[in-house]
Parts: sequence; structure tokens; C-alpha cells
Amino acid sequence: MSTQEGHQNIVEELLAKPDAALVVEEVRTRLAEEKQKRDEYYGLIHENIKAEFINGEIIYQSPVKRKHWKISARLSARLIQYVDDHDLGEVGVEKVMVSLSRNDYEPDICFFTKAKSQHFSRDQMHFPAPDFIVEILSESTENVDRKVKYNDYAAHGIEEYWIIDPDMETIEQYFSENRIFRLNVKLAGSGIIKSRSIKGFEMDIAALFV
Repeated sequence: MSTQEGHQNIVEELLAKPDAALVVEEVRTRLAEEKQKRDEYYGLIHENIKAEFINGEIIYQSPVKRKHWKISARLSARLIQYVDDHDLGEVGVEKVMVSLSRNDYEPDICFFTKAKSQHFSRDQMHFPAPDFIVEILSESTENVDRKVKYNDYAAHGIEEYWIIDPDMETIEQYFSENRIFRLNVKLAGSGIIKSRSIKGFEMDIAALFV
């Protein structure tokens, strides 16, 4: 089922309820309150704080463990070098704020094609949905990475999503099909992973888990 079909089903279920108008009004009120909290969030955060706005709540991120930032550093270095060498766009790391229709995320790694990134300004702080995102799991973020972000990223047309588990030494690669992620491959310990959204990029994941 596509995202559009899922939305249509929700609408049909709502319209079948006699109190549909009251429910819609309550949703409008809640979303207005949420927008106010989101504006407050924008005023609170700064470059030294890693925080995300997810479904109406400000989620502050704890400092990452060494195994996390080592993977992030190794992968982002390879991606940046490859993308720059082939003039494909821009790679963002850690503090890039991706502002979607409802939520604001700071993914571990993201990639924007040249078609998108060529329009970015030097002082820009909010960015549209990237084409590729990597999230590196931790105990505090796994549930959000696998559920809320997984669904939100897919719904907003992100083409490719990697979930890296530092403890299990695995990478799950998802491709978008009609705005729903489908698992393309799951590699453990070693193996060649090939990106679809970053044309020609591939690597042996063993290089990340050392």
C-alpha cells in the first residue's frame, strides 16, 4: 500500500464517524499548539546543542559513544570525498537540520543531490528532505530511528535510508517504492553495499567496523 493509499484509508475511516468534524477541529487545535512549540524550539536551539522536534516534543540527544562517532567519521569521510570528486551534490553530517512538514531532524549523515544543493545559501539553517539518510543506532534513538523517522522519511520521498547497528555490526539498506521503504539488503560484518541515490558509490562495510 502506498502512502497516498494509506492517507486515503485514514480519511475514509474518519468520514465514517458521525463526530468527524469535531475530531478534525481537535486535530487543528493540537497542530496549532504544536506549531507554537516548534517556533519556541527554533528559538531555543543553537549550534552547540543537538536536538530534534518530533511529533510536538523537543528531543535532546545525549553525547554519542566512541563506536558511534567512529562509524560516522569513517563513512562520512568516504561519502564526502566521493561526492566532491564526482560533483554530485553535498553531504551533511550530524548538525544539518532537516525540516519536514511536521518534524525537524538532525540525521547522522545525509546527502542532497546537486539539483537541490545548488540552491542552498551559505547561511541556510533549515533544509528540505535529502535524497539519502544514514542513522546510526544507539539505545536511546533506536525506537525513533526504526519507527517515527523510518515512516516520516519514506513519506517525504527520501529515496534511500541506511540504518547502522554498531553493536551487531550490520547495515540495513532501504529503497523507497511509492514512498514506502522496502529492505534491499542487510549486511553483517562485511560485504559490498551499493548506493542507488549516490550514483556509483559502493564500499565494503568491514571498513566501518574496525
